[in-house]
Amino acid sequence: MDRITKTVKNIDTIDYKLMEATQKRLDNLTKPLGSLGRLEELAKLCVGITRNENPFIKNKVIFTMAGDHGVAEEGVSAYPKEVTAQMVYNFIRGGAGINVLARHAGARVVVVDMGVACDLKPHKDLVIKKVNYGTKNMVKGPAMSIEEAVKSIKNGIDIFEEEAKLGIDIAGTGDMGIGNTTPSSAITSIITGKPAETVTGRGTGIDDKTLFCKIEAIKKAIKINRPDPKNGIDVLSKVGGFEIGGLAGVILAAAAKRVPVIIDGFISGAAALIAYQLQPKIKDYMIASHCSCEIGHKAVLDYMGLRPLLDLDLRLGEGTGAALAMGIAEASIKILTQMATFESASVSEKIK
Repeated sequence: MDRITKTVKNIDTIDYKLMEATQKRLDNLTKPLGSLGRLEELAKLCVGITRNENPFIKNKVIFTMAGDHGVAEEGVSAYPKEVTAQMVYNFIRGGAGINVLARHAGARVVVVDMGVACDLKPHKDLVIKKVNYGTKNMVKGPAMSIEEAVKSIKNGIDIFEEEAKLGIDIAGTGDMGIGNTTPSSAITSIITGKPAETVTGRGTGIDDKTLFCKIEAIKKAIKINRPDPKNGIDVLSKVGGFEIGGLAGVILAAAAKRVPVIIDGFISGAAALIAYQLQPKIKDYMIASHCSCEIGHKAVLDYMGLRPLLDLDLRLGEGTGAALAMGIAEASIKILTQMATFESASVSEKIK
């Protein structure tokens, strides 16, 4: 717990004064005031986060964390749990959606086994930080112990800090875990206070009968475990997942290191909620890549006051939305650092 506490204490308020100066600089570029909209907001935010008036995005890293879920035995997913391990192998072979989009964005993908329910074959591109062989069924009791919840967050912090030695200018989050929209919906319902029915979607594409089963499983898990909505670690231990805890750790570590972190979809959003409960300041370090068509995701973003950059009906996870948004973030920095001012371009300014 000391590791988490130290990381949380190292998260400071972003530099609003430098952001004000950056706005004046943006206003002097060869364009009408505010005409590049959210690109200008993004550039200013990156300056505030990094405390660097000329930030540079070169090293892009997406953390794709995998874990299995005991609640899958309740029949809440359209796919068997074996798919989690199979997809991890697909990631390290470079054949998944995240690999394609990360290559497009020029990002490195760090694949992590946080709690896959089998022993994966060692591979140079696979980080093994297994907390346990999947969580327990949250319908029958806590998904994990408090110690395991703490370890999952700590592992996420450790992984980020290890990768930071190679350089990280911007980070992204991603996930893999059959059944993981179920704990994500539970986390969202608990922390936002919204009924399970309003934050639970079809995940991998389940039918009406399975959706009803999924909602009932979430309600039962919340009733049995009685998680404290103000205690992120308690919520994580009662109804969470190891990959969700790991991603929460990545988000906290990124903020502590003053690195912008792009949040992917619903599962990453649930991890962000856990991190937000531990340190509300992290809200200003997060960039919401997109709004998933998974209905609980909007509730997550609204609760933290985050505006998504994209709305493409994505629901794959893996970090795919984060990969797409990285290009937008990089473009915003190039606008700030490469665009000419009215004076340098000898362009007449607006008539006063």
